[in-house]
Amino acid sequence: MYEHLAVVGATGAVGRIALDLIAERNLPFKTIKFLSSKRSAGSKITFKGQTYTVEEMTPESFNGVELVIGSTPDETARDFAPWATQRGALVVDESGYWRMNPKVPLVVPEVNPDDIHKAEIGIISSPNCSTTQMVVALKPLHDAARVTRVVVSTYQATSGAGVQGQDDLIAGARAHLAGDTHDYKAFKHPIAFNLIPQIGSPKHEGYTSEEMKMVWETHKILGDDTIKICPTCIRVPVSNCHSESILVETERKLSVAEARELFSSFPGITVVDDLAAGVYPMPQQCSGKDDVFIGRIREDLSSPNGITFWCVSDNLRKGAATNAVQIAELLIGSRATV
Repeated sequence: MYEHLAVVGATGAVGRIALDLIAERNLPFKTIKFLSSKRSAGSKITFKGQTYTVEEMTPESFNGVELVIGSTPDETARDFAPWATQRGALVVDESGYWRMNPKVPLVVPEVNPDDIHKAEIGIISSPNCSTTQMVVALKPLHDAARVTRVVVSTYQATSGAGVQGQDDLIAGARAHLAGDTHDYKAFKHPIAFNLIPQIGSPKHEGYTSEEMKMVWETHKILGDDTIKICPTCIRVPVSNCHSESILVETERKLSVAEARELFSSFPGITVVDDLAAGVYPMPQQCSGKDDVFIGRIREDLSSPNGITFWCVSDNLRKGAATNAVQIAELLIGSRATV
């Protein structure tokens, strides 16, 4: 069992959720410490009834630590992960920095749990939030009928751009309603009462970095780079939860009934699908929950082997904190059985 735990970035939005989950899911440990940049060092965290002082992160901070959960920007993860692994710790990293490193497994526990054993340099990555919910939805279809093509449009919440993204939505909406202007910090364009069809920087033949993450990460997680994927990522004026419209083509035709059964029986998926009653996943109902919610399941009218559906998930939980804590649970469980 990994008994000595460190949480890096515990004062951030995702880090705070990770702490709640560690407590809620009763992750076992003997000692725990909380590390951060110099700016947040010295602040206090209450965790499981005790008050801890956040320590400034240095290489020596990881002495004696066995398992690290990191919720930090890419540049921070680049620096701290080697500090931890050189001292014998295993790192579960939520940043984007290590995801496509061939020596670092990219893991969603419901999809590729055995890949935790492929951590050649002591780091396991958690995927991008938009990728995570999509691969959970794709996995049962892929296992049953092999996915050959995916067309996905994402409708991504402002919480995906951090605290400043949330502030821009709220302050921007107030300013718009009052006839005033707002100085947006997280977005290049107004997000209040608007859609922005760009998330990330230009990357590849007109696709953005966020869109290409969905392509490359899906290939790596599913272990199949022949799957054709066409993504479009859109920022929408929603506070929390990413939504995705997904069209999947499979090698073998799946009926709607079979797809619904595959979704319903898969761990981590909740089917919410009654169009006549106006029942389907929506961000307000899915926020604060750990599952991937699927509805509007129907056959694609334009291809013989196509299934299309609507998918919603909390990007701060399953898209980030929950997935990382689930990876930690897998590691602890696997070590306990050795």
